[in-house]
Amino acid sequence: MAKISRKAEQMPASAIRKLVPLADAAKEKGVKVYHLNVGAPDIASPENALRAVRENTLDHVSYSNSAGLIELRKGLVEKYYHKIGIDISVPELMVTVAGTEGVDMAIQICCDEGDEILVMEPFYTNYNTFAFMNGVTMKAVPTDIREGFRVPPMEEFEKRITPRTRAILISNPGNPTGTLYSKENMLALGRLAVEHDLFLISDEVYREFCYTEAPHFSAMNIPGAEDHVILIDSVSKRYNLCGCRIGCIVSHNPDVMRAALKYAQARLCPPIFGQMAALAALDTPDSYFAAVRTEYIRRRDCAVQALNAMEGVFSPLPMGAFYTMAEIPVDNAESFARWMLEEWRIDGETTMVTPAASFYKTPGKGINHIRVAYVLEVPRLVKAMHILAEGLKAYPGRTL
Repeated sequence: MAKISRKAEQMPASAIRKLVPLADAAKEKGVKVYHLNVGAPDIASPENALRAVRENTLDHVSYSNSAGLIELRKGLVEKYYHKIGIDISVPELMVTVAGTEGVDMAIQICCDEGDEILVMEPFYTNYNTFAFMNGVTMKAVPTDIREGFRVPPMEEFEKRITPRTRAILISNPGNPTGTLYSKENMLALGRLAVEHDLFLISDEVYREFCYTEAPHFSAMNIPGAEDHVILIDSVSKRYNLCGCRIGCIVSHNPDVMRAALKYAQARLCPPIFGQMAALAALDTPDSYFAAVRTEYIRRRDCAVQALNAMEGVFSPLPMGAFYTMAEIPVDNAESFARWMLEEWRIDGETTMVTPAASFYKTPGKGINHIRVAYVLEVPRLVKAMHILAEGLKAYPGRTL
């Protein structure tokens, strides 16, 4: 048998999706699985976006420009970014195949093989995957669950900067933590990037889901850092159009955008039907976002209160996105998540969570942490939490 490459062998598996075969096997046996493992909400997509695809009049499906449909790029600039106070022009935005391609492109644009990127841990696990794919080292700046994963002092970043450091990569609001960075946090990170001549890659796909009175502050609005910031965005979360796979990369830096276009040309174009849905979604009324935000606050409060009511469990209150991290009383969170899918049932139902060790770079950290995506409506979320609570009591590797 022909052998695959060492790189393919060493490619890290997705912590979020690698247990899906176990969930599928449980479902084949008739088990109902409550999915708290993936950020795929059950909230309806905007009807205008669905209608644009359903009622399209194309007589053939061709390529778009590699940078995306011009009407979508103009629409994003004029109907979305200008509306929320981010002043960009069309050449400063390019449509990507979801936000994930934007992150991958940004890493390749910023770094050569052997370079380094600073990231606060825990972080979105695919950041590490893309770094691995491109021969880049992720260096972790630790945060503490007991402190709500707050942004560390800038000195913690500075002590990890080396001649190979090329960028700081953040998610605001955070996945997996739900941490929301303040304006002061963002200004400090911007000053650090400018002082050390680094890029600041800011993944802001959860911008609409902020649960404080203070508005979200975008990295694009950091004064003096215009040439250092690369913004990553997506329609997946904002409009609940995850399967459309449409995002964008944005920067005031013309060199960044010229490089991004070369990568875009290599993959030809983003999906046409996804772009059609995204374009129509730009006309979604503000009432949609207000209702969704209110619903997520209900779900967040339900999930976090339920978690903290479980013996030995601690979960901070997230102020953004729709995730929370929880410390649980088990020997190994991945073993526990597998056990829940393979063995634990209440009335033929079980709950799936994401083990969180892969969200960390520091060896040994996150072994007893899980990420919970509170993406189910409250009645189903209550059931899922009950099953999780009872599973924790019965798990053979319980540490209490």
